[in-house]
Amino acid sequence: MPKEFEIAREFEVDATPEEVWEAITTGTGGYLWPMEPPEPRVGGKGPFGSKVVAWDPPHRYTNRVEDVEGISEQTLNQLDYTVEPRDEGRRAWVRYVHSGIFVDDWDNQYDGAARHTDFYLHTLREYLVHFAPRPVAFATFDGPEASKAPDALEVVARALGLGEDVAAGARVTVRGPDEFEAALDFRDEYFIGLRTDRGLTRFFGRNHWGHPVGISLHDFAPGAESGEIKECETAWQDWLNGVFSQS
Repeated sequence: MPKEFEIAREFEVDATPEEVWEAITTGTGGYLWPMEPPEPRVGGKGPFGSKVVAWDPPHRYTNRVEDVEGISEQTLNQLDYTVEPRDEGRRAWVRYVHSGIFVDDWDNQYDGAARHTDFYLHTLREYLVHFAPRPVAFATFDGPEASKAPDALEVVARALGLGEDVAAGARVTVRGPDEFEAALDFRDEYFIGLRTDRGLTRFFGRNHWGHPVGISLHDFAPGAESGEIKECETAWQDWLNGVFSQS
C-alpha cells in the first residue's frame, strides 16, 4: 500500500556553503555517483526526470519527480537541501530532507533509504573535507548472488582483514586486490568506508535488504579519469567474486 515517508538529517561540515553547493549540484560523483547537473533555475530539469522546484545558490536546492524513472517501488520523490554559513562562512550547516511515497514493502524500503542516507552524507563530508574540488573517476558494481547471504558484509570485512574489534577511526592494513594502508572512516553492520590519500572505497551491505553486496570507488588521483578506474573496478570485482566463491 502506498505510504508517504520523510528522512531528515542535519550536520555541520568544515567546508564553505559554496563548496557544499558545488558538491550537491555538480560534484555528486565525489560522494554519491555522477549525475547530470540540474538546470540552474526553478522549473529546470533535474536528475532522474525531476524538476527543480527551488534554486537559490548557495542556500537552497530542491528537486521533485512524480514518477521515478527505473524505480517501481516508488512514485513521488523529493530531495531538499538547505545550506547556511557558520563561523563567518568558513563552515556550513546543512539540512537534507528526502521525502516521497513508497509503493510497497514500506518498512524495508524506509530502513534501507534511511541507512543509506546516513552513509552517503558521511561520505559527502569526507569528500568535502579531504578531496573537494578535485575531479573524480567513479565506478560501482555488485557482488555475486552469494553476497545476498545474511552475513555477507561480515564475510567481506574478514576478507579485508577487519576484525570485529576494529572500529571506525582506526588506521588499517587492507587486504584487497593489493595490500594498502587506509583510514577506516566508517563502519557499522551495514556499511564499511575506507579512505586513502587518493580516494574513497565504499562497501554496501545491501544483503540486509535482499540485494548483493556492492562496492563504489571514488578515485581522485591525477589521471584516474583516463582509464585507470576501469582497472581498479576489474580488480575489485574479481576480488569480490573470489571472496564469495571461497566462502
